[in-house]
Amino acid sequence: MNPLYRILDANGNRAREALRVLEDIARFVLNDGAASEELKRLRHGLVEAVGSLTAPSNGPLSLLEARDTPGDVGTSISTPSETARSDLIHVVRSNASRLGEALRSIEEAAKGLSGESGPFEQARYSVYTLERRLVLALAKPAIPRVRLCVLLTGSMCVLPWQRVAEASLAGGCNIIQVREKEMGDRDLLARVRCVMEIRDRLDPSALVIVNDRADIARLARADGVHVGQGDLAPSDARTIVGERALVGVSTGTIEEARVAVATGADLCGVGPMFATSTKDKPVTQGPAYLSAYLADAEASRASYLAIGGITPENLPQLVARGCRGIAVSSVVCRDKDPDAVCRQLWNALSAGVSDPDRSEERCHHKSR
Repeated sequence: MNPLYRILDANGNRAREALRVLEDIARFVLNDGAASEELKRLRHGLVEAVGSLTAPSNGPLSLLEARDTPGDVGTSISTPSETARSDLIHVVRSNASRLGEALRSIEEAAKGLSGESGPFEQARYSVYTLERRLVLALAKPAIPRVRLCVLLTGSMCVLPWQRVAEASLAGGCNIIQVREKEMGDRDLLARVRCVMEIRDRLDPSALVIVNDRADIARLARADGVHVGQGDLAPSDARTIVGERALVGVSTGTIEEARVAVATGADLCGVGPMFATSTKDKPVTQGPAYLSAYLADAEASRASYLAIGGITPENLPQLVARGCRGIAVSSVVCRDKDPDAVCRQLWNALSAGVSDPDRSEERCHHKSR
């Protein structure tokens, strides 16, 4: 029996086991369908490719005949690091390393058998890319509960915009989106940095994101970017802002939400709920869209913010449908007491939570 078959058998098993571990993390931990599918494809392809190397004889049976687990001198050799796994990132990196080594060993054995080694080399390159994808996804900070986002536009504010930002944070806003469609690059960058300074001073746990401009968000080191249907795709925005930043996407249908989530969105704007003076929307989706979003297993994997014409008066309609996060603009910016409006909105949202997690209930207990 060719001893190279023992190498193929042992490393084929190692590679399949490691692929299964990575596939399960992609599938059950990260809910990453694309990565899970790619890992499954690699696993099945590996079985076929290894089998083809022994096809002239008995195929897979040759590998079983070559197997000698009791006589394997390496089964009793181990190191402390083999049994130590500090977290899931460590699990991914360990199994990706094991997988790459096994594939390289198979590749060299294939050369010794005068077989085709190319598929194993290509599989190694795919593993390097998938390892990066899984590790970066696991390293990404968890998105805090998104409850109240204020879209801040200076020209809309009846008070100085700095005061509106301060009052919004004091009243419970935990995301400020800087939305300045007409502002030049230099001024926009300065505006975002100023909002971040206000946030750092008043509530470091709040997020600051930038509307549309992924480049400005990256330069300012903001927490993320929010794009519309006609702007950059979530995957392209992610390339600019980085893996650890939040990417939000405006959606008006379940189909748009599904696409947004599938292409990397962390947060979906769901709306418009009601008629709004901020944007000219020919169709108001209404609260029914919110209900459909919450009921859709694929779309609702991302966090969400209901948006569009929301006020303290109509918010209970959304809360009754299960709404726990909203984005508002004019109702706060055009009021002389934005702090009070934010508190009203927060209280209305909290009324829909039967047993709120008080560790996350921050806003309406803040001092002015």
